[in-house]
Amino acid sequence: MTRAKADPRTLLCFGDSNTHGTMPMDHRDDRRRLGPAERWPGVCAARLGRGWRVVEEGLPGRTTVHADPIEGAHKNGLAALPMALESHLPIDTVVLMLGTNDLKARFSLPPEDIARGCERLAEAIRASDAGPDGAAPALVVVAPPPIEEAGWLAPMFEGGRAKSREFGPLYEALAARHGARFLDAGTIIASSPVDGIHFDADMHAKLGEAVAAIVGAS
Repeated sequence: MTRAKADPRTLLCFGDSNTHGTMPMDHRDDRRRLGPAERWPGVCAARLGRGWRVVEEGLPGRTTVHADPIEGAHKNGLAALPMALESHLPIDTVVLMLGTNDLKARFSLPPEDIARGCERLAEAIRASDAGPDGAAPALVVVAPPPIEEAGWLAPMFEGGRAKSREFGPLYEALAARHGARFLDAGTIIASSPVDGIHFDADMHAKLGEAVAAIVGAS
């Protein structure tokens, strides 16, 4: 699909609850969400300005390539990706930040396999025709920041703290293999000590600014 010259460029943010804007959770039924302007895609949109349309595609519990045996098959990011790409084309750039939910103990995955799952998504994006004039969108791979095993989520993510600290170099390598730009979120933000997984508003602000700087430089 060809974009009209007057139309803004499109940025698709494809991720999990930390793209959705889930607030640090005190308990299982805590479903609070940051406001649109506070979430990192909203911060990114404000920084990029009117020349860009930013699409939030964040699903709590989304994994890279796995159907969740407890939370549902729809958590599989690879299965959802084609729908997201086709729904919003033409897409100039995709920001991909997934892997945190793959750290759940129920999946028993080493960090290398989690990175490989993210790479399957990168391959699908780079092979797609969802960009302007049927080209592939540009890609920004974001390594999620390290998690902590804290609060009520600690048992669910048991063993994930150490694994998450290996994401940076693994994700950087996969980004290089696919000609993608890379951001190691762990170098600029940290997960909340409340639940060890989600981001406070000030962390969203920092991440949104960093993503906008990368995307806007293209």
